[in-house]
Amino acid sequence: MMITLLILLAAVGILVWGFVRARPYGRLGLLAWLQSVILMVPWLLFFGLFAMGVYLNLAGVLILVVLSTGGYIWLGRQLRTLGGHAQMAQQKLAMNQTLSPTNEAMAESGVPEGQTDQSQSDSSGVQPAKPVAPTDKPAFTPIPAEDLTTIEGIFGIDTFFRTETTAYQSGAFFRGNLRGQPAETVEQLTARLEDRLGERYRLFLIEGPERKPVVVVLPSSDDPQLATTPQKVLAGVLAIATVITSLETGGILQGFDFFQNFGRWGDALPVALGVVAVLTAHELGHRWQAQRHQIKLSWPFFFPALQLGSFGAFTRFESLLPNRSVLFDVAFAGPAMGGLVSLVLLLLGLVISHPGSYFQIPAEFFQGSVLVGSLARIVLGNALQADIVDVHPLTIIGWLGLVITALNIMPAGQLDGGRIVQAIYGRRVASRATIVTLILLALVSLVNPLALYWAALILFLQRGLERPCLDDLSEPDDA
Repeated sequence: MMITLLILLAAVGILVWGFVRARPYGRLGLLAWLQSVILMVPWLLFFGLFAMGVYLNLAGVLILVVLSTGGYIWLGRQLRTLGGHAQMAQQKLAMNQTLSPTNEAMAESGVPEGQTDQSQSDSSGVQPAKPVAPTDKPAFTPIPAEDLTTIEGIFGIDTFFRTETTAYQSGAFFRGNLRGQPAETVEQLTARLEDRLGERYRLFLIEGPERKPVVVVLPSSDDPQLATTPQKVLAGVLAIATVITSLETGGILQGFDFFQNFGRWGDALPVALGVVAVLTAHELGHRWQAQRHQIKLSWPFFFPALQLGSFGAFTRFESLLPNRSVLFDVAFAGPAMGGLVSLVLLLLGLVISHPGSYFQIPAEFFQGSVLVGSLARIVLGNALQADIVDVHPLTIIGWLGLVITALNIMPAGQLDGGRIVQAIYGRRVASRATIVTLILLALVSLVNPLALYWAALILFLQRGLERPCLDDLSEPDDA
């Protein structure tokens, strides 16, 4: 009951925090926040009533879910409509700011405002950005007209044949036809851009709304920022908290509460060290591949958990990724390394387990996992016929590590699994996988309240996909 109440308080706290974050964005931000709220309302009601002794049956839960889904879809339509209007206004503002020197020149030459000469059209059929009525107080700095003209000059029929330019916020979209291979095209266009404008801009080749290649150019000031000192302090605090919760996990597995028996820290320490070792291996895997590809990573932000020691960690990219192969390598290396260490610890623990080992667990424990159960039957054999099985602590540590790894490879948002799906299948599939994962977590939370916490964690902190790679079209190889 206490855990359920704590989860509810955490969920409400996240909602309040989300509201504070959304307010500066006006109605657009509040609608997006309401979408998150309406997804969580059924589960907050379910567990809130459950904490008060009122249990909703399956029919009641399904009704809440249907109503919540309908509200979510309705809000989504309102959000898209409002976002479309905002995008059009911002696009008009960007065009006006970008082309204001041209308007001034036309005025000086005696050409009436709004009247243009047909000879100014590009003979190749390319549509230039059109001037619009001025708008005051821009919320961003658009690309200067001379820079935009220079950028348009990098395209050609051998790489990317530009047909339309759209200034938007501080960058620009270039629609057209991709003539070469994505990787080679990005390399050539980037080289031309750097040769003419230095390091002031970044070029991305992505899939557009019509599922056609689109080039996006953004100022280098929009690059991922390095972690600030407060963020590093937060990462350190979370790391210390994770060590403490790992000690509590060691105590729980041995039948005592570490917070009420600090003197028994020595008994809880081996399990805590095992959990920390798995987490360390996971992070080293990420950094090994990041260093190999010359990618900067932030400090890991661990998620402490009393039952497992930690739910893993969130690590932010502090560099632009050149392609999806690099995204896959960095994302995959963490769970691969952590999972491998966990598997080795599990196997070693099973091998050295014997009657009289430190931990005694029910035989049903090995029936909850195909992997753990199969390995236990191979190694322990007839020992599983007993109601209680004696196992070495490394068995428990390995199992905890596998659970932590499994949580982190769920295909959602910026979890390792979400990044892996994005790298292999692209952003469209990754977005759908995130929604499916959240729905499944919501259903699982009917049985296990911790799933609600994990769903809220993803929903508010990690549901967004990783930013596109410079070459976001080339897929990783089959390896």
